[in-house]
Amino acid sequence: MRQNVEFRTEDGTVLRGWWYAGEGPGPRPGIVMAHGFSATKEMYLDDFAELFHEAGFDVLVYDNRNLGESDGPVPGEIDPWQQVRDYRDAITWFSGQEGVDAGRIGIWGSSYSGAHVLVVAAIDRRVRCVVSQVPLVTGLQNARRLVRSDFWEGLRAGFDADRRARLAGEAPAMIPVAFEHAPDEPAALPTQDTHDFFFGPIRDRAKTWRNEVTLRSVELFTEYEPHAYLARISPTPLLMVVATGDVLTPCDLAVSAYEQALEPKRLLLLDGGHFDAYVDEAFEISGAAQRQWFTDHLMAARPV
Repeated sequence: MRQNVEFRTEDGTVLRGWWYAGEGPGPRPGIVMAHGFSATKEMYLDDFAELFHEAGFDVLVYDNRNLGESDGPVPGEIDPWQQVRDYRDAITWFSGQEGVDAGRIGIWGSSYSGAHVLVVAAIDRRVRCVVSQVPLVTGLQNARRLVRSDFWEGLRAGFDADRRARLAGEAPAMIPVAFEHAPDEPAALPTQDTHDFFFGPIRDRAKTWRNEVTLRSVELFTEYEPHAYLARISPTPLLMVVATGDVLTPCDLAVSAYEQALEPKRLLLLDGGHFDAYVDEAFEISGAAQRQWFTDHLMAARPV
């Protein structure tokens, strides 16, 4: 059912992941999936992929470059625009595989990749359907929610110092993704639920995850504004899944951005926080809705 695969991006970087191949005669509709900020595919993406595969989809799940099992030209570097380009390269590779219908490709993303699929769906018309779960919609406003106001000037100074050091030939500065012991430790995602998720039972599944990214990744986060692309997604069908108690990618920012999208679209609100969307009752509710969304828009007759 699932096989390990690898493919090269346009710049030659090898990305690795899983292909859940569908059964029966093709061509079959396909879904391309990747995870969020620093996360790896073992962090519950297999649960979503299996759900979609059971409905008849071919599913490609891959680790972002510099993370997990994929190659890392700059280990720990998370460049949102590079990840957008990699999504498009993944679509190109997957669309060319035997049994996959290039005319019926959907994309799925969550958290940081939930932002990327909004951008990709807006600019790449090969995408026929998109699901964006607990997405980042505005880097700057989101960062200002996460970083105390009296720390902001120091953070900006750190970005500038890191840029000078890199220009002088030094290695990029690094920062933990999540605090390990106390909330006042420096971290890219300084919330309690981020700590609880990454240092919880998921570590038994996600052996390749590292609690470290480049400081430049945080700077790029603050400059990333995917909400600007929402109005351009139409007529591609958009399902946005938002957690009402989300403190990492806050609910009010996501819902406000959703209003910019044109039809066809649907907003699904889930109880709980950011990481609750991957498990238990929230997963049961959301997973079924996501599968139905892809089924409604990709399982029909091939678009003309």
